[in-house]
Amino acid sequence: MTLSALGIFSAAGAGGGGFPVEYLVIAGGGGAPNGAGGGGAGGYRSSIVGESSGGGGSAESAFTAAAGTNYTVTVGAGGNAGASGVSSVFSTISSVGGGYGGNYSAGISGGSGGGAGQGGTYNGGAGTTNQGYRGGNRAGSSGFSAGGGGASSAGSDAGIGGGSGVSSSVTGSAVTRAVGGNGMDNGQAGSGSNGATNTGNGASAAPPPFTGVNRNGGSGVVLLKYASTLTITIGAGLTGTTATVGANKVTTITNGTGNVSWA
Repeated sequence: MTLSALGIFSAAGAGGGGFPVEYLVIAGGGGAPNGAGGGGAGGYRSSIVGESSGGGGSAESAFTAAAGTNYTVTVGAGGNAGASGVSSVFSTISSVGGGYGGNYSAGISGGSGGGAGQGGTYNGGAGTTNQGYRGGNRAGSSGFSAGGGGASSAGSDAGIGGGSGVSSSVTGSAVTRAVGGNGMDNGQAGSGSNGATNTGNGASAAPPPFTGVNRNGGSGVVLLKYASTLTITIGAGLTGTTATVGANKVTTITNGTGNVSWA
């Protein structure tokens, strides 16, 4: 068994060869127009050993980085109501933004798909392979819409529930991200909710009366895990923090577009 499979990295390659960087790249979640379907979660791609990617996918292979080389990072914004989330990127690794909820229409495809709207028979948007699941479908004209898809399950076809997310302990504590937003029921109280910041969660739709209560998806996040003997430089345009977790470091990048490099 390799050291990286045990969650322990060697930085021997930092003098010129390559070294492994595990990643968790989550895109922004989809928005939910007032009275529409729930927003789909942002695409969820992970190479964290012992964890999984979205859409039922296994963990991907670690990224091989080289010292002194710049790698682009983008943290995708959540989608406004009527808009899909924005993709998140680490070098060649890109996660697709969550689709937005349908407004008297089908849900929009994305990392996870937006939920189908009310007022007819509509399908939820499709998810992206190994990133997320489809939004919930609607059958008939009853006054509720379907939930958006999540990273680990589809939105409900029989109710308003959004799909569930995936839990990761890369930071040392278990955190569930990329949850699909709930749809709405004409008879329910409340005003829906925005997706939480840096989760990639989809927005939950507000029910009528139609008073312009639109909801936004949660922004994404990029997490990078590497040997504790390495030092990362977070370039201009990015906001991030680094913590030591066991024998490794984990950098959490929460906003912006720019470059990272290691020495």
